[in-house]
Amino acid sequence: MSRFIWIFTALSGASSVIFGAVLAHVLKGSIDLSDLERIETAVFYQFIHTLAILILAIKLKNRISNVINWSIYLFIAGVILFSGSLIIYTFTKIGFLVFITPVGGMLLILGWLNLIRYRP
Repeated sequence: MSRFIWIFTALSGASSVIFGAVLAHVLKGSIDLSDLERIETAVFYQFIHTLAILILAIKLKNRISNVINWSIYLFIAGVILFSGSLIIYTFTKIGFLVFITPVGGMLLILGWLNLIRYRP
């Protein structure tokens, strides 16, 4: 299994907790409700998919599977594009980022649908 996957999973999990803590203790009450909800959505999806990557990576340890590899990399790209664009947009309001978010969401969906091909 790729060291990159473990490093990404560790950093993604840690940053999910950090973003959640910043939301709860620093930003709450100081940013618009829509911005708060946007970051909460980003953190939720990031954390859920980080857990999915971790589970799939553990599964890969026992068996080599191109299907699982594809889902992991789709989830990684999806987390970066979906959650990353939502968080960056919230703080920068760079307009083109709103077009990246749906691409990230589609990658997350494709990661899940790809698992249909898995044969245990």
